[in-house]
Amino acid sequence: MRILSLGAGAIGGYFGGRLAEAGRDVTFLVREKRRKHLTEHGLRIESVFGNFEGSAKAITESEIDGPFDVILLTCKAYDLPSAIDAITPAVGKDTAILPLLNGVAHIDVLNDKFGREKVLGGVAKIAATVTPDGTIKHLNDWRYVTFGEQDGAVTPRVQALADAFDKKSVVAKAVPDILQVMWEKIVHLSTAAGMTCLMRASVGEVARTDEGAAIMTEFLERNAEIAAREGFRPSEGFMAEYRKLFSDKSSAYTASMLRDVERKGPIEADHVLGFMLQKARLHNVDATLHRVVYAHLKSYEQRRAAGRL
Repeated sequence: MRILSLGAGAIGGYFGGRLAEAGRDVTFLVREKRRKHLTEHGLRIESVFGNFEGSAKAITESEIDGPFDVILLTCKAYDLPSAIDAITPAVGKDTAILPLLNGVAHIDVLNDKFGREKVLGGVAKIAATVTPDGTIKHLNDWRYVTFGEQDGAVTPRVQALADAFDKKSVVAKAVPDILQVMWEKIVHLSTAAGMTCLMRASVGEVARTDEGAAIMTEFLERNAEIAAREGFRPSEGFMAEYRKLFSDKSSAYTASMLRDVERKGPIEADHVLGFMLQKARLHNVDATLHRVVYAHLKSYEQRRAAGRL
């Protein structure tokens, strides 16, 4: 199994690095600066599940030498068009593309470009960052990757990919309901990102206000209704878990999108909240909160683009 990881950052570097550590044939498709660093220093991972330091095969776009069996696509949504251009020469007749992006909107884009049979669904749950010296630092015990075929079949290729991980440093699972998993994740993500960005505060800080918990729960219910009308109603267990989360006055939880805002970086406003606003309107779900959240995030993008942050 030839595996190509687009990027060697926090997500691609961690999952790709663990596959390399397990002896799999992994190549990292990176920019020239990162290729030079990996060639000279190798790949380093620091984690409570064991550190790794070893050589890494790294290439740039011009060095792609034919199709790969699996491509890990770990870019941000706003980089998806350039990422598609980068991986296209590596896609062959039997290639499986595993996108680990937030949301679900990218699936249709990839299906249109490469064909549905080549595109897996997938979600990652991990907290990691790249330190100034290029080390991938694993921040907690999250190291989960879940994926599957869009049609629900547990095929030999998804089972082989799950088996390629070591089960300790990465918990990989091939499932028959990956689209359900992805829709539940965007219900959670759009609620958390929308509310913590709008309020510029953690879940607990919002919940401690008079109206905060009620507003967050209302937004959760709206997002769940959108998923239900798309054919992916969240389970009762899921809803109970997140109703509890968004009422937790002690929670320090913030979405990564808020951290992106706080560092004045680019955000996935269209891919996550814009997408859910479109779906709310399509299905005649009350979109009042979606409109406010989306306008807030797009206003941030306007100020950032004008250099006024």
